[in-house]
Amino acid sequence: MTQQQWNSVDDYFTGLLTPHDDALTAALRDSDEAGLPHINVAPNQGKLLQLLAQIQGARRILEIGTLGGYSTIWLGRALPEDGHLVTLEYSPEHASVARGNLARAGLDKLAEVRVGPALDSLTALAAEHPEPFDLVFIDADKANNPHYVEWALELTRPGSLIVLDNVVRGGAVTDGTSTDASVRGTRAALELMANHPKLSATALQTVGTKGYDGFALARVSD
Repeated sequence: MTQQQWNSVDDYFTGLLTPHDDALTAALRDSDEAGLPHINVAPNQGKLLQLLAQIQGARRILEIGTLGGYSTIWLGRALPEDGHLVTLEYSPEHASVARGNLARAGLDKLAEVRVGPALDSLTALAAEHPEPFDLVFIDADKANNPHYVEWALELTRPGSLIVLDNVVRGGAVTDGTSTDASVRGTRAALELMANHPKLSATALQTVGTKGYDGFALARVSD
């Protein structure tokens, strides 16, 4: 199989199952015009996140890594009217783009963008003693993945879902001798998911317009 074939299949799935949406299209356009990196989730991946949140019956969602708010829109649309989404973004410039995209999508009242290093934002968030989050989507700097999983456990409840993106690292995740911080962080997070008594987890490889990648999914137990 080739990247061209993966793209063709993703285009077919996207055209059939995720019809054109003005707000999502504009979010990608504005992110591109602002010079944001092209690392947002693909449309069919965004739809998967939305479906997971809906299946979960999520009322509260935490996203670690906002970028331009594309995945945030998918997740926010899964929430009920009284739901709430907190998304954490390191870059003030990226956060500004995301806020504009969320406002255009009509989600600015449901979604709150917090700016700063995610570990600092998570510490501040925990100090507020918020209601537990029903779903956590982790898609930020990979070196800190194990810390993000630990914080997700701190801020969730039994039955909550944790989604960890970009876990394959082009296949490098299998290299236990890697010095790459992203690989090491991802391996540490996966090992935490495997060994923590309160987590039941799996991980899947994926191919598509984003190339060869994958994600991990964990459920918080009692």
